[in-house]
Amino acid sequence: MFIELEVKLGILVHGYTNENKEIEEVFNEPEFMKKIVAIDRIQSISEKYILVKSSHDRIMYWEYKGTMAELKQRMLDAGIKIA
Repeated sequence: MFIELEVKLGILVHGYTNENKEIEEVFNEPEFMKKIVAIDRIQSISEKYILVKSSHDRIMYWEYKGTMAELKQRMLDAGIKIA
């Protein structure tokens, strides 16, 4: 199952230090872009970010367009269960 989102990369996590702290690369992309995303890549959604799995054991925090309530409703409308 997939969902279309308007996102921009916020933070890319490359791994962890020996002290178990995230190694982050922060981005400030000016514009959102449309993506069709596999639902199983999404780990969590907050008011500002969608946390998604990436390649090479990386994770990304995407900023998304709209509100969390709007995104939740779009997911429900698409038949994605939210418990």
